[in-house]
Amino acid sequence: MLISDWNLRKAQMVKLTKYEQETIILYNQGESKADVYTHDPALIDKLERLSEKYPTQIIRNDSRSFTVPKRCVSVREPYSEERRAAARARAKSLGTKPPTRGIRSKTG
Repeated sequence: MLISDWNLRKAQMVKLTKYEQETIILYNQGESKADVYTHDPALIDKLERLSEKYPTQIIRNDSRSFTVPKRCVSVREPYSEERRAAARARAKSLGTKPPTRGIRSKTG
């Protein structure tokens, strides 16, 4: 094994803190695609599943980098406490229970 290969493997084994598990999303107004670079294991798993399901739209570039349609990137208005309370009450009245999710949940 070459020294550079060993250093690469060693670097991949380093456990990052949650603070260090950043995600960078880059896009511009001239293109329809966005580049996503992440160290977030849950997001990597989700992007991997999406790239298998939609291989022509979600493209894996390397172990931490993906190209996605820009329309998949969104910023939403946060729920108000009133909206959350109404949704909670509606779910309770219907007997709905929240999904059980782990860090590597397949329900994404």
